[in-house]
Amino acid sequence: QVQLVESGGGLVRPGGSLRLSCAASGFTFSDSWMFWVRQAPGKGLEWVSSISALGTIIRYTESVKGRFTISRDNAKNTLYLQMNSLKSDDAAMYYCAKQRDGEVRGQGTRVTVSS
Repeated sequence: QVQLVESGGGLVRPGGSLRLSCAASGFTFSDSWMFWVRQAPGKGLEWVSSISALGTIIRYTESVKGRFTISRDNAKNTLYLQMNSLKSDDAAMYYCAKQRDGEVRGQGTRVTVSS
């Protein structure tokens, strides 16, 4: 079955960086668009970024443009999210997902931004 396992979250100071990873299995990763979504405490799921199967089409929500970079390694079945210049508003549980609405997603990795 589909498995998505995120890692790389943690506590970081404002302005800091983190790199999230998502190991995928149970489906043909190299044929699939992939997504990062997040959920801040008390809020709904928010789409963050998308990447096409070959990585040629990439999109970001406005609030992370210029700070976050999505990428993938199809040989390793792994999705990444490089997050730079982190802000307190970026604090959330981050999930990789097979759909933009996050319907099929992993267990998440928590990102805490605090001084």
